Amino acid sequence: MKILYFARVRQLVGRGSEEIAVPETVRTVAALADYLAARDAGCAAAFADRRALKAAVDRTHASFETSIEGAGEVAFFPPVTGG
Repeated sequence: MKILYFARVRQLVGRGSEEIAVPETVRTVAALADYLAARDAGCAAAFADRRALKAAVDRTHASFETSIEGAGEVAFFPPVTGG
């Protein structure tokens, strides 16, 4: 699965994207965030405050309860505002 990181998440994780083999037990965006957060300090910091984090599954905005089964890409980014 391709994982994309944007803005502050990218800065904390230290990379813009990566390809990973997601364990079968990781079935939702929340479980993926937990899995990634457990890898190192930068990832832990990036995923510490879920209120400051949004996700997209296969380029569609998704909640943390969204299934990632069969997904090819998950992106994490901070909330965006515009005017």
